Amino acid sequence: MADSPAKEEVLHQIGRVCGSNYHRLRELLDELGLYKGQPPVLKALWEQEGMTQSELADKLERSPSTITKMVQRMERSGFLERRPDPDDERVSRVHLTEMGRKVQSDVEAILQAFAAEAFDGFTEEELASLYSMLKRIHHNVEK
Repeated sequence: MADSPAKEEVLHQIGRVCGSNYHRLRELLDELGLYKGQPPVLKALWEQEGMTQSELADKLERSPSTITKMVQRMERSGFLERRPDPDDERVSRVHLTEMGRKVQSDVEAILQAFAAEAFDGFTEEELASLYSMLKRIHHNVEK
């Protein structure tokens, strides 16, 4: 059996994968006029339209300021709109536009194709193991 790589080499490889993932996904989503972080916002709204920005931030585990900037950008691009809450006009709720609804099948197809490309040749067991290890790394880094 070959020697195991040093932990620093593994971290370097994770960084390379993250960079490649970012660039490839950006390339694929650019065709739709979307940025890499925006599909999760759309997905959350496809599942439950009309959330507040705070609810979106909680659901996506992002800071409220990040969600605010993302919603503003997506609103300018025509994917979303903010509307006052009918019961409390101090609160705004985020809704999909027709464009935001129409892009769903394209986004899902891109993400499925990208996942197939990224995990080509992996068994279900390998994917489960990789997922578990990445969650552990994330937990360790976050604590």
